[in-house]
Amino acid sequence: MSFRFEVRITPTDIGKRVSVRSLLPDGRFTDAVGTLDSWTDGELLITRKSGEQVTVSESALVAGKVVPAAPVRHRTPAVDIPELARVAANSWQAAETEQLGDWLLRAAGGFTRRANSAFALGDPGLPVEQALDRVRDWYAAREQPAYVQAIEPALLTELDRLGWEREITTEVRVGALAPLADRPGDGVELSRTLTDEWLRHYNRTGAGARQVLTSGPSVWFASVPGKAIGRCVIDGRWAGFMAIEVAPEHRRQGLATTIMAALAQQALTERASAAWLSVETDNDAARPLYDRLGVTAHHVYHHYRAQS
Repeated sequence: MSFRFEVRITPTDIGKRVSVRSLLPDGRFTDAVGTLDSWTDGELLITRKSGEQVTVSESALVAGKVVPAAPVRHRTPAVDIPELARVAANSWQAAETEQLGDWLLRAAGGFTRRANSAFALGDPGLPVEQALDRVRDWYAAREQPAYVQAIEPALLTELDRLGWEREITTEVRVGALAPLADRPGDGVELSRTLTDEWLRHYNRTGAGARQVLTSGPSVWFASVPGKAIGRCVIDGRWAGFMAIEVAPEHRRQGLATTIMAALAQQALTERASAAWLSVETDNDAARPLYDRLGVTAHHVYHHYRAQS
């Protein structure tokens, strides 16, 4: 790496990809390349592509510059399915849950399949057919249809064999957060509070809506009043984007991107570095947008419904 000894970055470059050189106490130089997540109290926080975070003292800086985004800024973060599953579950918490081995049974008054299905990943602690019977009984006791959210091929085969009906398939997508935050987020109002106005613009409601939508480690609601809304849950390095809705008469104006940019900028201030979201595979309007934003498919899951 070749440096001219000149510091050409400032706190206004937060969210951008930077390359810095700093002086160690023993007189040697050390270099760091990554996203500048924060610059406070004389310290820079930089997140490398690997997710490792590096703190650099402003007083030790000898060189620094913003570097081109390059293809790596859209590279899928290194992550496995169980990690994403935990993050997703934290962002959309049902009012009632119960463990069945590694499986998680969830009920939220019927608000969305995800909050009212058994998340079946791992070992249920029983033969699969018996575990599925337990799932049926658990939802029957709550006078709800029995749903299973499934990923693993062996379970998909068993659900098909037992006559469960596959209703919907959903992509889980991931990407770097900084490219989203680089885009303009002007005119977006952010709030910790779920307002009645925000709910009116959301296209799904139900008895469990408020509990689910306000759940999560760090929850933000975004709106362009009367035009668009969105929700973001920040959990460690992850920022999850949900409920991005634009009123029909205001579509094709870039508002979905603007909403996501404003939420991404907030997430960067909380030291997140990666983005995730889920989108149904038949949503032909949203998926090309997420492709352009560099949020690409990581895996899919399926919702199965028990047949009576």
